[in-house]
Amino acid sequence: MARYVDTVQSPWSPDAAFAYMADARHFAQWDPGVRTSTLVRGEQPGPGAVFEVVVNAGRRGITLVYETVEWDPPSGLVLRAETRWMCSNDTVRIARTDSGSAVTYDAELELRGALRLFDPLLKRTFRKIGDRAAAGLRGVLEDPSRAPS
Repeated sequence: MARYVDTVQSPWSPDAAFAYMADARHFAQWDPGVRTSTLVRGEQPGPGAVFEVVVNAGRRGITLVYETVEWDPPSGLVLRAETRWMCSNDTVRIARTDSGSAVTYDAELELRGALRLFDPLLKRTFRKIGDRAAAGLRGVLEDPSRAPS
């Protein structure tokens, strides 16, 4: 299993940070590994909402279907995508701070079946992917002007 965890200090309130992070349609704004993200079930982010996320992989990309499996505003949420070959859990935890909030993004990617043999390679690759995504997330969450209303 590959895992990447990072915490971003943000001037945003916990409510604003939660609203932004809970809407996976924003993934493509901060994660360069995401081409598109579309809400496909539910009228808005929330319990049971489902997002189709197309990630960079070859010319056409790979579509992952993420379901909101945990919803605890403004403290956190979990989005999960499962296929025959992998399981991805993206956990967001938000804590109030004196200057706004601390947003922790915890991404886990577990390969299944024969693909588990590639875990050592995945761990190295996932760190690079995570570093790029964390830099993008920092750029958004550290900017007070980008906070949702």
